Amino acid sequence: MATTTAGGESSSSRSRKSPEAFRTISEVATELDVPQHVLRFWESKFVQVRPLKRGGGRRYYRPEDVELLRRIRSLLYEEGYTIKGVQKLLKENGKRSDIARPSKAGPRLSDRPGMPRAKAAAIESAIEELDGLRKLIAGVRRC
Repeated sequence: MATTTAGGESSSSRSRKSPEAFRTISEVATELDVPQHVLRFWESKFVQVRPLKRGGGRRYYRPEDVELLRRIRSLLYEEGYTIKGVQKLLKENGKRSDIARPSKAGPRLSDRPGMPRAKAAAIESAIEELDGLRKLIAGVRRC
């Protein structure tokens, strides 16, 4: 239970770390909503993820490590990439924290000459529904 100090701030808000502070594996796991063993697995699969290790092998993640892990999580769980696909993106990009976001916006079907608007709208609606189902399935697989 959070207590309130004379200054009006709760003990839980006092214990929050600054954005520049290093995070433990449990803090990162909680923040990204993934189990700790998944973070260790990603560390073995993505050479770009290199937390500092202190005595006893305790991991400390830099803010840029957390951002990279957040992007890896998004690519895997939300955008449907495989581990090999994410590895390829990281290799092609070369920078640890800047993973290129693939553009999902291609040419619209309604922009094609001779494509009836109603047909294009129906196809685009089906594509959006399938994308939603893919995201739903990816979320179920995580559970």
